[in-house]
Amino acid sequence: MSAKIISGTETAKAIREELKTEVAQLKEQHDLVPGLVTILVGEDPASQSYVAAKNKTAHNLGIHSEQVTLDADTSEEDLLALVDKYNKDTNIHGILVQLPLPKHINEAKILYAIDPNKDVDGFHPVNVGKMMLGEQCFLPCTPHGCLELLQRSGVETSGAEVVVVGRSNIVGKPVANLMLQKREGGNATVTLCHTRTRDMDFHTKRADILVVAAGVANMIKADQVKEGVVVIDVGVNRIGVSESGKAILAGDVEFESVKEKAAAITPVPGGVGPMTITMLMKNTVQAARQLAGLE
Repeated sequence: MSAKIISGTETAKAIREELKTEVAQLKEQHDLVPGLVTILVGEDPASQSYVAAKNKTAHNLGIHSEQVTLDADTSEEDLLALVDKYNKDTNIHGILVQLPLPKHINEAKILYAIDPNKDVDGFHPVNVGKMMLGEQCFLPCTPHGCLELLQRSGVETSGAEVVVVGRSNIVGKPVANLMLQKREGGNATVTLCHTRTRDMDFHTKRADILVVAAGVANMIKADQVKEGVVVIDVGVNRIGVSESGKAILAGDVEFESVKEKAAAITPVPGGVGPMTITMLMKNTVQAARQLAGLE
């Protein structure tokens, strides 16, 4: 029996409708319009596409959105000055500097310069630290999206054996941390696997919930998971180009074979991807409420 497909497209759509209502209420009741600025340095095509999608989504939700595109040779000092400008701008509640940055710019220095109260990506050490402690903060967007997919699909995490494959600061580490916390959507027993894990199959076969964020196309096969597993596939890998010139994408999980054993699974595309931008918008609305003293 084939797995239930956990649609990130449908879940993101539902959350965006909720946000649209909330944004309209903030404007009507408090004369408050959440504001987001995205800063892009250079002309990386993937980054341009991603920033454009963020701006379009913000516009559709009624969020004020600004985009600043800088030349690839922009100095670190000029970028820091721009971040400082938006830190002080009361109409902007969320600041997002699109990564990666050109090699001559220290990414950590830029991210640390963002006001933690406007860090809607959840990358600032203050927010990372608060997340680790289980305090109120901006959660990183992709891990938060994974949790929302599980919760809104009715997947029980409390007491579950969760295996996370991949230890990046952007997905692997935070999703592992969030799922072991004593909170709704957490309370799991978490194992974190990576490239130096000796017997990965031993761990993946034990998983009730398997989150894969390794960046390797089709690395997890059907013989590496147990019957009834719930799979969250974070990977997006370009494996070819169709005759029409469209990119052919694959996740980190071999979808066709694994879905025959899984209870539920996210597709690629249409799984975790749509959730990332949606959770960014959720953080921006949260930032606006906090900076206005509404929560």
